[in-house]
Amino acid sequence: MDCLCAHPPPALQHLGLGHNKLLGSLESLYVTAHHWPNLVSLDLSFNNLTDLQSLVGSLRSLRQLRLLVLQGNPLALVPYYRGLTIDTLSRLCVLDDTTVSPNEKHVFRGLNVNADLLVHEAQLVVTIGNVTGVLDSSVLDPEPGPEGPFITYSYYVTYDFVEDEELQEGSNYAAGVLAEIVKPMSIAEVIPEETPEDVKEADGSTESGAMTESGEMDGDSTSGAASAALAPSNDSATEELAKLRPHVDPRLWPSPGTVLFSTMRKPWSNVIPCHYEMLHTLRDLVPLKAFLLAGTTVTIVEEKILSWPLVPPSVETPLTGKKGKQDKDKKGQDNKDKKGQDKKGASKEQKGPRKPPKELRQDPPILTVLGSGIVVLEPLLAGEPLVSTVCNFGVVRTVESDKLTFARDMKSKKNKKLGKKGKKSKKVDPALGDNHIPEPLTVEVHVQLNQCRTADEALKGFSI
Repeated sequence: MDCLCAHPPPALQHLGLGHNKLLGSLESLYVTAHHWPNLVSLDLSFNNLTDLQSLVGSLRSLRQLRLLVLQGNPLALVPYYRGLTIDTLSRLCVLDDTTVSPNEKHVFRGLNVNADLLVHEAQLVVTIGNVTGVLDSSVLDPEPGPEGPFITYSYYVTYDFVEDEELQEGSNYAAGVLAEIVKPMSIAEVIPEETPEDVKEADGSTESGAMTESGEMDGDSTSGAASAALAPSNDSATEELAKLRPHVDPRLWPSPGTVLFSTMRKPWSNVIPCHYEMLHTLRDLVPLKAFLLAGTTVTIVEEKILSWPLVPPSVETPLTGKKGKQDKDKKGQDNKDKKGQDKKGASKEQKGPRKPPKELRQDPPILTVLGSGIVVLEPLLAGEPLVSTVCNFGVVRTVESDKLTFARDMKSKKNKKLGKKGKKSKKVDPALGDNHIPEPLTVEVHVQLNQCRTADEALKGFSI
């Protein structure tokens, strides 16, 4: 810019400086009427300009300026960007390829007077909606015996978002952070050499990365997930770790410079509603721009937990002696009538699924990535206020698994239908015919950039 302004043509009416990596507040010193007195159109798009107040203050001296393009700069991400620019440059006709209406000039009137009171930060809201097409893995597991294992499944969605170092030091940044910031490291650093005693101690800590009632996880959730996926179940720790090292799924780790966020764990269903919404407030806008250009990685994870009885099931010993036989006959005679009355109920309980004991110990969770992909966020830099998409990760179900799931659900509902209708229902799901195609694995993702619609909204929500 210094060289360009050394001998500027005084009659120049259009200046295009887009995509030139301009940055810093000093750049605003070169876009004044002193250098370009007749400038009508100015393009500064997709640079790294961050100081909105300083820039529009300098552009105010360009009395002939009617068309301005600033989209793609970090300064365009603040909620009051358009309002402050329009109110400061009252002669502007077009901003970022959008005509400035008289109504906009009216609703943002007076915002420039209080520009010094506005907080320099961006706000983005991430919403995770429904998840569909998840494979019901429980129908593929055999029924557990008295010694276990009792298997439970839960499902959740993760995404990474840029780290804001300025807000990290404050007290309001910790809200919603579900994992530590993970720096790039080698596999040797991820999996240190451990003795069998260390591994036994690690197996005992099953609460790493547990979800709290507010939807947050402990700060060590990322490391907990990694140790959970890598912890061996026997004493040959070194050999088992060596086998598992190549199987670390990098999609379970956030990208460098980002923080991992996660929805609540939910049980399986045809449609899993996440009901997740997170407000991200960021002040360091240059890394935010780089993050939006790269996009966020969205991952659907299956968490499988094996539980075992703390107390082994008791083994009944055969009764010996006449006394034991007499007692057994006596008890059988006393309960004969009662058993006769509850015969149907008892038979149903025996045929039902085996209930796990109350006291169980849990193995570390087994995490499986069902689908992962990048959500493109660049439209937010180009002036779009919302990115709304449905991530499609392809089909992970099979026709056989859908039939098993349907059969299980029908079996569980059979007793209720018999009680209501008095006869067995023979209804068959028509969707599971010969031409049945399983649903693809999808998740709804919405990322919205907050924008102020009036001067009062900007002053109430973003003033110091």
